[in-house]
Amino acid sequence: MPGRAAQRLPILRVVLPLPERVRSVPVWLPLVLTAALLLADQWLKAWALGHLQPGETVRVVPGVLDWLLTFNTGAAWSMFSGSAAPLAVGRLLVGLGLLGYITVRPQSRFLSVVLSLIATGAIGNAIDGLRFGKVTDMIHAPFLSALTRAVGQGDFPIFNLADMCVVLGTALLLVASFRSDTRPR
Repeated sequence: MPGRAAQRLPILRVVLPLPERVRSVPVWLPLVLTAALLLADQWLKAWALGHLQPGETVRVVPGVLDWLLTFNTGAAWSMFSGSAAPLAVGRLLVGLGLLGYITVRPQSRFLSVVLSLIATGAIGNAIDGLRFGKVTDMIHAPFLSALTRAVGQGDFPIFNLADMCVVLGTALLLVASFRSDTRPR
């Protein structure tokens, strides 16, 4: 028989099996994690704006990591270009909604961290969209571009820390969804 938390969260039960008693994290932990990552994201974007010229490549680790300042008025891979304001509002609502959810409902440590990562990314890029009408990107991974060019898809997009948070959080959530439920039913 499922625990009370699993009964309240039937969708999450499918995505990520929860233990009988959810070991929830303190309410402040997702907020502190999100705040720390948002500060790092905004600091890196400010640094890039102050120290890099648009289109100029600065090699950090040859073949692995470059700084390359670019701007995106859309979403991933420049989809919906020119829609920065509506996308920013949507991102902000998603990010704040996720934060509200994990602070109001008890979640496992894993799910709290994963949803905090996704919320951070959404809010970080929403801040740029609302402030500047575009998202600041500065991280270029030449090895990823080599992979995407090899399959005929051109260069891999330039990204930022907020993008990394969304991708990491989503990837972890996806991997966890494949984890088998080892407890007897």
